[in-house]
Amino acid sequence: MPGSSLYETDFYAWANEQAALLRAGRLSQADIGHIAEEIESMGRTERRELVSRLTVLLLHLLKWQYQPTHRGASWRLTIANTRDDLADHLADNPSLKSHIGDAIVSAYRRARRQAAAETGHPENAFPEGCPYSLAQLADAEFWPA
Repeated sequence: MPGSSLYETDFYAWANEQAALLRAGRLSQADIGHIAEEIESMGRTERRELVSRLTVLLLHLLKWQYQPTHRGASWRLTIANTRDDLADHLADNPSLKSHIGDAIVSAYRRARRQAAAETGHPENAFPEGCPYSLAQLADAEFWPA
């Protein structure tokens, strides 16, 4: 594979070299296998980012609901900003919407565990499945009681 050695030893130089080869139309000299791997990796990164943002949102909604005495401007701001970040991320990557259900399941599992650790409540104090709908997660007016 052309460029494979550089791929292993200096990723930055490899990436710049491959970009130059692609721009010049010199596909036969490009490291197509590794380029394809990197593009697939970028897609996985976007999905992980979706799960990460959902985890932050779900964690703060759970804390909001289960620790009402601790509610404050910081949590409100985190929830609002994360909703905006999620909306922007989905607007930039509309095909991720087809994965939102699985992403919520994955994110909720993490958020539930983290909420238990941060609130001191046992994990089973929180619902086993996500108690919020996608519409509620996206709704700036939704604040769990």
